[in-house]
Amino acid sequence: MDAIGKFFLARPSWLFALVASALVALPIAIWLDLKSLSDQNMLRQATSLNNIITSVRSYYAQNVVGRVLAADGQTKLLHNYEEVVGAIPIPATLSIELGDAIGNSEGDVKYRFVSDFPFKSRPRHRLDQFETMALERFRSNFGADVLVQTTGKLWDQTITLATPVIMSGACVSCHNTHVESAKSDWKVGDVRGLQSVTIRQPIALNIWTFKWVLAYLAVAGTMGMLFAIVQYRLAGKFSLLNDELAANNSFLADVSAKISKYLSPQIYKSIFSGEKDASISTERKKLTVFFSDIKDFTATTERLQPEELTDLLNNYFTEMAKIAEAHGATVDKFIGDAIVAFFGDPETKGTGEDARACVRMALDMQRRLQELEKTWHEKGLEHPFRARMGINTGYCNVGNFGSTDRMDYTIIGAEANLAARLESIAEPGGIVLSYETYAHVRDIVSATQLEPVSFKGIAREVMPYQIISEHSAPCIGAIQESRDGNQLTVDLQILDENTRRKLREAIQRLVRDANSTAS
Repeated sequence: MDAIGKFFLARPSWLFALVASALVALPIAIWLDLKSLSDQNMLRQATSLNNIITSVRSYYAQNVVGRVLAADGQTKLLHNYEEVVGAIPIPATLSIELGDAIGNSEGDVKYRFVSDFPFKSRPRHRLDQFETMALERFRSNFGADVLVQTTGKLWDQTITLATPVIMSGACVSCHNTHVESAKSDWKVGDVRGLQSVTIRQPIALNIWTFKWVLAYLAVAGTMGMLFAIVQYRLAGKFSLLNDELAANNSFLADVSAKISKYLSPQIYKSIFSGEKDASISTERKKLTVFFSDIKDFTATTERLQPEELTDLLNNYFTEMAKIAEAHGATVDKFIGDAIVAFFGDPETKGTGEDARACVRMALDMQRRLQELEKTWHEKGLEHPFRARMGINTGYCNVGNFGSTDRMDYTIIGAEANLAARLESIAEPGGIVLSYETYAHVRDIVSATQLEPVSFKGIAREVMPYQIISEHSAPCIGAIQESRDGNQLTVDLQILDENTRRKLREAIQRLVRDANSTAS
């Protein structure tokens, strides 16, 4: 069966030709069988008619012509003609005896001439139920002159047609005066009896008339059965495949759900959507890098049991990870008590907006830690966690690092290291920014410029900024002055047009005054 299915799947034109042939073969088979049925019916009718005519001719030759010749042309019409030399049968006798002759010679056609008033010298006719009912109805003047009855079984049908025998004038005078007549008050138009013709049509014999249709149905049924078997097997295989596929999908969904716990949502989404390949490759992008750790983590945890420490640290990371995900951060890794995250890959809203999102995330984290501090105090933690955070914006290499068999999606570069260095100089509960980050967020936070710092591994001198608070109004923080008074930073985007115009005029006057003094 599989071989048949594969054969037609590989050759669809053959299947089309087979279906087309089946459609064409049906009307041909029906036409051939109709022709055969017509031929057989005509042959049966011709045979029956030939037998009837032969019986009539034989009866006429023997009982009419033969008897007239034997009596030298002298004859009489008698019902008991056999007892008188040269006599010939009257019509009723002829009908009765002719019916017997036809019935004996033609098995499928029978003729009966019967009456419930036969001559006294004749045996009484045995009328069946239909003949009795027909006589009653003919004599009741119900209006019909033909009655038909169909009997038989499914495979053998018989049809009987009955008509009344009406008394004519000659018949009335003969019967009313005949000594053997069972009735002497006949009238013209009376129903003396009936004649019936019974034709037997064995349907079983005609089945083979439809040999072409039967052959077609046999072939079509065989092909349909084979097709059904093939379809049943294919359905079974498809069902197994669907079950296996559902099981595999469930397994993959479970595995992917477990894998997602080890990846940031952005990385997980980009890998499973096909945006990222699992191959060693990196890109250089401008990112905002976040680094945090817990102040005096070792000293704090020395007083805790390992189980307590695990529960506390997992609680801390869970709360921080929720905030990071809410702001769209890509959490790079957890290193001990430290958190490394970045903005700008694999999704970015622009350098400025990435920096703002990172600073807002850090502020929310510090606020959440203040809320958790009360909870941890209630649980008996004498020195709750206090985090230091550093943020820097710059170019880093981001992508898959490692071997072909084991890799990690992370960032490297001096700008990433600088975020860790800025975190190290932050106060517990504080956030320190590089100038590159502060330049993008000065409209949303107030910050104090710290002393320039030179970090190991960083070639340039870094100007850090300690966040004081968020802005309550957009104009706050538009002008920032360095501690030594030698530098003034103005954010023109925060100022309105009128203020910018006045500031521009003031600077121009200062420049003119300075030039006049110098000259």
